[in-house]
Amino acid sequence: MDFKLKQSSPQSWLETVLGDFDQFLVDHASCEKKASGMAISMISHYPDKPILVKAMLDLAIEELSHFRDVMELLIARGLPSGADQKDHYVNQLHKAMGQGSEAYLLDRLLIASIVEARGAERFGMIANALPDGRLKTFYSSITESENQHYQLFLSLAEQHCDPAKISPRLAELLDIEANIIQLLPDRPALH
Repeated sequence: MDFKLKQSSPQSWLETVLGDFDQFLVDHASCEKKASGMAISMISHYPDKPILVKAMLDLAIEELSHFRDVMELLIARGLPSGADQKDHYVNQLHKAMGQGSEAYLLDRLLIASIVEARGAERFGMIANALPDGRLKTFYSSITESENQHYQLFLSLAEQHCDPAKISPRLAELLDIEANIIQLLPDRPALH
């Protein structure tokens, strides 16, 4: 299974990021830390699903490694990591989550997949815009990781949820995500 985002990120977002890349790095570090925490949370909520637990354990470690890598970039620039900020994009997506344990799990996995796909798109835009060097290489690598993560969450949905419900719900969530992206203000942040 695969999907395409229904709304592309605007060029104005990329220009905003490149105009304040230090602030973007601070936000990126926070996003990696939150992603690791989300994977740990999934382990806590679904201990009865060993395939999911194993996948989330590996993901938590990988995301924490990415957090370390971004922190190294911040430290090299003499920047503090800063306090975590609310992510209005993710919070808006979470408002769409279904009720009941089965619907909630399906939405949690599909939303995570969409968030990772958006991350892959945006990190890819950054990688393509950066000059050759360490940052370009790093963001090309992160783009590849995000692409793998969005596929991972889709695969987990296929393994743990009713297959008949996946495609219709994914289409609904992609419409919701496209509307959120259209209304999201440009800022030097991933979302």
